[in-house]
Amino acid sequence: MSVTVLASGWTDGSSLGYPVLFGGVLLGSIVPVVPTGPLLSVAAAVAMTTDRLEIALVLVLATLAAFLGDVVTFSIARFGGPSAVRWVSRGQHASRLEEVRTQFRAHGWQIVVAGRLLPAGRIPVLVAAGALAYPWRRLLPASFGAALLWAVAYALLGVVSGGIFDNPLIATLVATGLVLMVGLVGNLVASRRRKRKQPVE
Repeated sequence: MSVTVLASGWTDGSSLGYPVLFGGVLLGSIVPVVPTGPLLSVAAAVAMTTDRLEIALVLVLATLAAFLGDVVTFSIARFGGPSAVRWVSRGQHASRLEEVRTQFRAHGWQIVVAGRLLPAGRIPVLVAAGALAYPWRRLLPASFGAALLWAVAYALLGVVSGGIFDNPLIATLVATGLVLMVGLVGNLVASRRRKRKQPVE
């Protein structure tokens, strides 16, 4: 794909999905107010059912945005001081953060990858990495690999729905439903694991 084609696709009014996708994933990776998974799946579904988006570019932009967002979050946790850490980790349980710190000392980069893929796992992992001054040379490749795996996984949900349904609206609704279902299952599994680890009184 030439630079000219990429630039025209970015600025074309009918292809505003690219900036929205990139900006939404980037923002949601720093401040979890945007549901990044459903956003990516919807973009993938639209790419499969219309000619407004290209699935390869959707995947590249989502990966880069997720990676940059995670790097920013890690930087805030590492260099921002206690107040910045509290801002990034607001809404997170202290016990969860401490649990992740303990796991981080033993597993390192595997925790970075798992944190990006598991529901509500990314922020505690990045905060723990920042607090422990995890080395950049290890964080960056692990974070990029995690962002790529995340993008592929959620794009596949949109590809599947778009491949089954020709209607963009139906494909979008199905993709959103699949993402919500995956998130619900992930939350149930994580909740059961935490209950098993709690000591019995």
